[in-house]
Amino acid sequence: MICSAQDDQRIVITGVGLTAPNGDTLSDYRAALLSGKSGVDRYNIRYVGDTLAGQCHFDELKYQKRKELRRGTRAGSVAIYCANEAITNSGIDFPNVDPTRVGVYIGVTEHGNVETENEINEIKAFDYDTKVWSHHHNPRTVANNPAGEITLNMGITGPHYTIGAACAAGNAGMIQGAQMLMLGECDLAVAGGVSESIHTFGIFAGFASQGALAENDDPTSASRPFDRDRNGIVVSEGGCLYILERYSDAAARGAKIYGELAGYAMNSDASDFVLPNPEQQARCMTMALDRAGINANQVDLVSTHATATTSGDIQECEAIRRVFGDSKDTLVNNTKSFIGHAMGAAGSLELAGNLPAFDDGVCHPTINVENLDPDCELAGLVLNEPREKKSVDYILNNSFGMLGINSAVIIKKP
Repeated sequence: MICSAQDDQRIVITGVGLTAPNGDTLSDYRAALLSGKSGVDRYNIRYVGDTLAGQCHFDELKYQKRKELRRGTRAGSVAIYCANEAITNSGIDFPNVDPTRVGVYIGVTEHGNVETENEINEIKAFDYDTKVWSHHHNPRTVANNPAGEITLNMGITGPHYTIGAACAAGNAGMIQGAQMLMLGECDLAVAGGVSESIHTFGIFAGFASQGALAENDDPTSASRPFDRDRNGIVVSEGGCLYILERYSDAAARGAKIYGELAGYAMNSDASDFVLPNPEQQARCMTMALDRAGINANQVDLVSTHATATTSGDIQECEAIRRVFGDSKDTLVNNTKSFIGHAMGAAGSLELAGNLPAFDDGVCHPTINVENLDPDCELAGLVLNEPREKKSVDYILNNSFGMLGINSAVIIKKP
């Protein structure tokens, strides 16, 4: 296949590796989303007690030894699993890839809280004697840990770092990987987001103090974006990493292409610590559309960020209306209703659940919507049952975060 110089600026997805509360492979995850299977369950964590969370159940020993697990972090373990799965899924001959030309770009909401909380809990049994403090503390808690653990596990000697972008981090990791490929800083990018958030009591206590932590007698019904009776966030762990390549390289090796990064954008609200700004969210989506060179009516599916908080869902729906109007042709769904809020992994996991729509033309639904909030009505909102579309050519994936960070990624059918 003959490729042009312009093809070096086209970035495509050639591998997907993930672990979610309702699936550890893309096929199992997609099947769960189409069948309405939730991954939210009962959960207990110190000081907070009984609550709800999305817990992953991947095989921790598939790519790591027990000693490595003990020394590393949960976020690192999630990242290592997803990176190895993504490489395998890509079909690339990784042992013969130049390790100096592989970049690792991992989005995170936060890192280090889990390890610090655990060690403080441990030394209190020794009257806070710091002599029992773990000598692994510093490498466990540095911000680049999850990306660094991947390089140690896989022998990657190219650049690695994490991108702290609150709950927009999954999209941010992908955007960073794509930009590094376009700049020629690497030839292969492992990019996306990971989260170990359910292992820190602080995040549960923080949301609870805001009145934003979900409660429900039925764990599988707890995460209910857009529903009139929603009462907060279900915290989840997980990860999804992509193998990104230049189109020219992917085509040369005959790789399966899941989608092409057509457009992306990030911006800031600059208005509030936690309350979203629909004007800036709409602007972010419009910027992504402009970069992709398409109109809003060409987008077939919008994957929403909505977290099941009262104000957040409404603000995003307002932003979507500003961009897409009352079009019934643009379908809209939400993945957090199945898995909860995977924080730094949210954007990348939510995109992954929709990528197969390019092949099967099906939009997975938002579940747990029994009484749609009138303020969340959208013409193309897909509720409770999957909906078929003649063709899905463009997917727009929203991912927003605290301190007003917004991201939108547009993926084009290969």
